[in-house]
Parts: sequence; C-alpha cells; structure tokens
Amino acid sequence: MEGENILIGGRSWQIIMGYGHAPEHASLYCKEIGVLISGDMLLPRISTNVSVYDADPLGLYLDSIEKYSALPADTLVLPSHGKPFQGMLPRIAQLKAHHDERLADTLAACKKPAHAREIVPALFKRELDIHQLTFAMGEAIAHLNYLLRRGKLDRQLCEDGVLRFSAV
Repeated sequence: MEGENILIGGRSWQIIMGYGHAPEHASLYCKEIGVLISGDMLLPRISTNVSVYDADPLGLYLDSIEKYSALPADTLVLPSHGKPFQGMLPRIAQLKAHHDERLADTLAACKKPAHAREIVPALFKRELDIHQLTFAMGEAIAHLNYLLRRGKLDRQLCEDGVLRFSAV
C-alpha cells in the first residue's frame, strides 16, 4: 500500500503508488541507497503509455509523477525500459511539457468536431503499425477525456453512433 515500507535484501523500500499507466502501479524507493525502481511510471527517453481504462488516466498519471518530485534530485532511477538515469526532476518537467504540447495539439484538432481516430495524426506524426495504433488510440482517448473533464471540450454522440469532441 502507498507509503508502506517493505524489507528487501536487508533494506527498507518505500512503496509509491502511481496511476494512469495501469490501474495501480507500485514503484519502490530506498532512501538508504538513493534508488527508485520506477517501473513504467518514469522512463528516461520515451513517455509512458497512458491509455484509457479509467475516465481520466492522464490526470491520474500527471498527479502520480508529481510524487517523485519530493525525492532527492540525485536519486538513481531504475526504469523498466531504457537505461538507469539521474536527473529525475528535469525528466518530470519534460514529461509534463510533452503532455501539455499533446493536449494543445488535441484541442487544436477539435476546432471542428472530431472522433478519437481523427485525433491520432495530431498526436503522432509518423506512420503507425497496428500495434502502435492500438496504443495511440488509447493515448488519444486519454487526452480527449482529460480535456473533457476540465471543461475544454464538449462531446456529442452523432447520428452515426460515434462520439465526437469539439473545443468549447
């Protein structure tokens, strides 16, 4: 559970719960050695996949990574993808800026009513294979839901049975 400590290899590791990438994601922090096992919540080069399983996974994710800001700046981060790294605070700032840009792109793409599949090219400029498209659709819906919940978008079920989003 969040905030509990567990003993691994004779050291105490604090559990930090994160949300948005998965319904619940445990990272482990050992103050004694200055190490965070971040799993998928904090990655060095790519952004974590935040797909829809909840009404606002992007909001949950952004709130969750803020918890890491309280850790010492020189913490060694062991991610599930990529190489270990230090510089967690600048990386958190980069991730927030990345999502701010994607949210602005999403909002701009909704100047005229659009469904989630029409938003994907605004967020992903390269050609996507079917596997990547699956993740991209989840990301697009997560960004749409984030803006919808914050009153920036409206949604309407159209005659063709498709939900379309438009900027407020």
